[in-house]
Amino acid sequence: MRLTDVSVTGLAELQGIKVSRATGTLPASTTKALFTIAGGRVLLLGIVGEVTTAIQNQACNTKLTANPTTGTDVDICAVLSIANDEIGCLYGITGLFSDAMVGSNAGAGVWPRNPVVLPAGTLDLSTAATNTGSVKWDLWYVPLDTSATVTAA
Repeated sequence: MRLTDVSVTGLAELQGIKVSRATGTLPASTTKALFTIAGGRVLLLGIVGEVTTAIQNQACNTKLTANPTTGTDVDICAVLSIANDEIGCLYGITGLFSDAMVGSNAGAGVWPRNPVVLPAGTLDLSTAATNTGSVKWDLWYVPLDTSATVTAA
């Protein structure tokens, strides 16, 4: 099959459904829901955060956590120090829970090599300090259950 043989709908299914979350300040030494998963399980194909207001130069370990409606939280990446990250810095994950979240200065980012199954609940951002700065987030997913959806929290 050639790419030109794929309909617009088919192409959207190949890359997943995109959900965007407007820029927001970092949680202050706590956890904040970024996205809400409802109606069942989804396959997280990709997630990208982009720094829109520079992050202050103070130690701050940050990670993404799946927070299910029923069950125990699971970190979907290990912590990354985000101290002094510049505007345009891109955050992503590899899809291996033991790998740290990846943050690279504005030049490029990563895409998961392993998709992640997320249950109904929220996908949260956790910070270890109170740092100034803002990040916008985009997430791509495919529903695994018929009525599963993701929305910005």
